[in-house]
Amino acid sequence: MQTVMQQVSVAQPSRPAPSAVPAARVASAGARGDLIFGGLARMATAFVLLVLAGIALATLIGGWPAFARFGASFVARTAWDPVQRDFGALVPIYGTIVTAVLSMLLAVPIAFGIAIFLTEVAPRPLAGPISAAIELLAGIPSIIYGMWGLFVFVPFMADWVDPWLAASLGRLPVLGALFSGPPLGLGMLTAGIILGVMVVPFVAAVMRDVFTLVPSALRESAFALGATRWEVVWHVVLPYTRTAVVGGIFLGLGRALGETMAVTFVLGNAHDFNLSLLAPSTSIAAAIANEFTEADSATYLSALIALGFILFVVTFIVLVFAKLLLLRLARQAGR
Repeated sequence: MQTVMQQVSVAQPSRPAPSAVPAARVASAGARGDLIFGGLARMATAFVLLVLAGIALATLIGGWPAFARFGASFVARTAWDPVQRDFGALVPIYGTIVTAVLSMLLAVPIAFGIAIFLTEVAPRPLAGPISAAIELLAGIPSIIYGMWGLFVFVPFMADWVDPWLAASLGRLPVLGALFSGPPLGLGMLTAGIILGVMVVPFVAAVMRDVFTLVPSALRESAFALGATRWEVVWHVVLPYTRTAVVGGIFLGLGRALGETMAVTFVLGNAHDFNLSLLAPSTSIAAAIANEFTEADSATYLSALIALGFILFVVTFIVLVFAKLLLLRLARQAGR
C-alpha cells in the first residue's frame, strides 16, 4: 500500500504555489502591454515623420518649376511681376524674418515680466485671474487680432507713432533708414507689434509653468543668504529653468514665422523691397494667402508653392537651431 502511494505521488506533477500563477500572468500581461504601447509609439513617431517628409516633398515638387526657371537666385531676387511671370522671394523672406524678430523683441521681455510677476510677486488670489486672462488671449483667433490691428492700431500708428519716429529717428545717419518714409500705419513695424501681442501669451504661459517648478527650497535658501528678489530670479530661477525658457521663446518664434491672417491685415501686402520698418511689405504666409487664388499661370502658382517650401525650410532651420541650443544648455548644466 505504501509503495502504491509513493508511485501515485511521483506520477502527479508538482503544482506551483497559488501566488505564483497570478504573478506570472500579470508579468505576461504587462510585457504584452509594453509591446503594444511601444509599437503604437513607434507608429505615431513614424506617422509624424512621414507627414513632415510628405509636406516637404509636396511643396518641393510643386515649387520645382520656379526653382528650375529662376535657379538659386529665386531667393535673392526682388522682382514680383505676375504679368511678365518674373518672380523672386527676397521681399517675402525679408518681411517674414523682420516681423518675426520684431515680435520676439517685444514679446520676450513682456512675457518674462508677466511670468515673474505671477510666480514671484503677485498674491495667489490675483495670480489666478491674471493667468486665466493670459490663456484667454492665447485662444483668440488670429483674424480678430488682424481686424483690431487694421481698424484700431493702424490709425493710431499713422497718427502718432510713425510721424514721431520719422521726425526723430528718420534723420539719423544710419538708423534713419529704418524709420524713414510716409506715416501710413501699415508696415513691418505694425505687423511686428501685432505679432508680439499674439506671441506674448504663449511665451508667458511656458515661462510661468517652468518658473513654478523651481523647488521652494532653492528660493528660501537664497533669501536666507540675503539675496534680493531680483537676485533670486536672476541667479536661481533662470539658471534652473533656462532650457525650458529658451524652448518657449523658440516656440513663440515658430508661431510668429508662420502667422498669416493677422499679418495680412496690417503688413500692407506690397512686393517692394524697403529697409524702412514703416514701409508696407509682405511675408511668405501673407503672399500665399492673398495670391494663391489669383495665380493664373503655372509659373505663378509654382512660385507661391516655392515660397511655402522656403517657409518650411526656414522654420525647420529655426527649430534645429533651437534643439542644438537646448542640447548645449543641457550639457553646460550637466557640467
